[in-house]
Parts: sequence; structure tokens; C-alpha cells
Amino acid sequence: MACYLLVPRDDEPVLVYSMGGSHLEATRREVWIADVRNSRMGRYGEVLAEVIREKGLEKATIGHPPIDPRYGDYMPVNQLRALEDGLPDANVVLLPEFFHELLVIKSEEEMECVRKAGSLCVDALEAMVERARPGVAEWELKAAAASAILAGHGDVDFLILGATSTHDPQMIFGNPRPSDRRLREGDVIVNELAAGYRGYTAQIGLPIFVGEPAPSAAEFFDTVALPGYLHMAEQVRAEKRLSDVHRAGRFFREHGYQSRPILLHGIDLTSAEPHVFVDEFHDDEIRPGQVLMLEPNPINPEGSLGFFIGQTFIIHEDRTENVTDRPLERIVTG
Repeated sequence: MACYLLVPRDDEPVLVYSMGGSHLEATRREVWIADVRNSRMGRYGEVLAEVIREKGLEKATIGHPPIDPRYGDYMPVNQLRALEDGLPDANVVLLPEFFHELLVIKSEEEMECVRKAGSLCVDALEAMVERARPGVAEWELKAAAASAILAGHGDVDFLILGATSTHDPQMIFGNPRPSDRRLREGDVIVNELAAGYRGYTAQIGLPIFVGEPAPSAAEFFDTVALPGYLHMAEQVRAEKRLSDVHRAGRFFREHGYQSRPILLHGIDLTSAEPHVFVDEFHDDEIRPGQVLMLEPNPINPEGSLGFFIGQTFIIHEDRTENVTDRPLERIVTG
């Protein structure tokens, strides 16, 4: 579920890593932490208690932030019990999430990682465009995207995609586990792709048409999905506010279309605050140094077809940098 990093106030940190052997040694070489220990097959609580006693901190207060900041989950109960049993005089305190505030505003070094992740997203999308032909299975598109990311020394964060006919559409968003369905002439591939580099991620999405789409789908993309996205993208800059993005997101309803709830989210390492939804938004400020993913997903009035369009932006004082920059156009393969 997680590895654990002990950070004493006045001493060097200790990483308790899940695996031993070559896994441990590879990690030891890569990280800046000198003291990397084996979890002994997942006995994290015991190992942490031993390290804390070594450092003479057995009566200290130990703060523990969430393992999963999105849903607020902490360490498993067996690890907590082992830690408390091994340190009966210590005070273990569950802390609110605070790492987001350390990560939300990027340094220049962090921005370089985000830029690399963005370029890998574009590589993944282009690999899918190159592969998308009648007869190709959905999972083969995922394989092409993953291969492009790995070939660029990146990591796959997620690859969500699915295909449906534009003449008889039955998809508003992709599938995290693509099927064996084979592409056919007149299909559209709906996708959202995310790549990582050194832990930092970026995301992209743009429909891919296999041959000419049905006229209704072409009109939907050309007159609603793409113009609506571009209208919103104009608001993603430092002198604007999230309320401006939220207001621009009304474009789809004003043109008689529906929308998936989410319109924009932040990225610290992965998806994070702030969020802008169709009916609400949080944190009204757009700050230089933030990374924002604009990702509206308009849906036709019948509720049978959706077009996800998304790009990742770094916010600067005087400009907005698109790290997933590739032409926004109707992509037709075959």
C-alpha cells in the first residue's frame, strides 16, 4: 500500500522500503536518503519502532499524515498497532494532509519534470493516432501509448480510452481497462492519458476519429466541443480566477449540450486541488507556479456521446505554458 519515511526533527531521515534484495539496492542508489531499510515483508510498524528507539525518540510525538490524501486514509491498523506496541510511551498523532501545499507551487526543477511528463503525454497520443486503424483492438492502442511513454523514460500514470461508432454512439468517457473491441470505420476513440516523470505527472486527451465521423459527431466536435474548450482555456492564466473558468464552462449548457461534472483540476504530483465542477468550484485563486489540467467533457443532448478534451498548463506570472502542446484539431486517421 505504501512505503514509510521517518523524518526526525533533528536527524537524518530513514526510508522503510517495501522490498529487499535488488529492489532495495536499486532504490538506495536512486534516492537522496542514505539510510534505506527493508520492511521485512511488510512489518513497517515494527521496523519504524526500532528506528525510532535507535534515535532515542521512543517518548516523542509522531505525526502521521494520510497515505491517501484524496480520501484521507491513514496507515493500516496492523501497522499502527505495531508502532504503538513498540513505542508505548510515544504519542502517535494523525495529521491532516499538508504535502499538497509543499507541492502545489512548483520550483523550476519541478517544472522541468512536468514539461517532460507533458511531452510524454503527446508522444502517447501520437502513438495512438499512428496505431488507430480499422481492425486494431482497444487494448492495442493502450499498448502503443504505454510503449511511447516507457521509451521516453517515463512512467504510465493512467491510460483511459474506449471506442464507439459515431453513427450509433454509446460512450461518453473512456475505460481504464480497454476491451478487445476492434476499431471500425466511423469510430471515435475517446481518451484521457497521463504520464509521469520522476514522480510528476501531466495529462492529455483529444478524440481520435477512425475515418470520417458521422455528420452529427463532426458538428458536435467542430461547433461545441472544441470551441467550448478554447473558450475555457482563455481563462486559465494568472490574472484570472477559477470563477472565470467556471463561468466559461457554461458554454456547453448554453449551447444545449451536457457535461461531465469536472471541468478543471490541479496537479501537485497527480490530480489534486483545486477543482472546478459544472455546479461548484473551490479555491478561487489561480497562482503562478500551479499546474492545472483543463478537461471539459461535453456530452450530446441524447447522453450517448462525449468528447473529452484536456491539456496540462503551468501558470506563470506573465503567461500560461501548455506542456501538452499539440494542434487542437479534428484528428482523422485511416
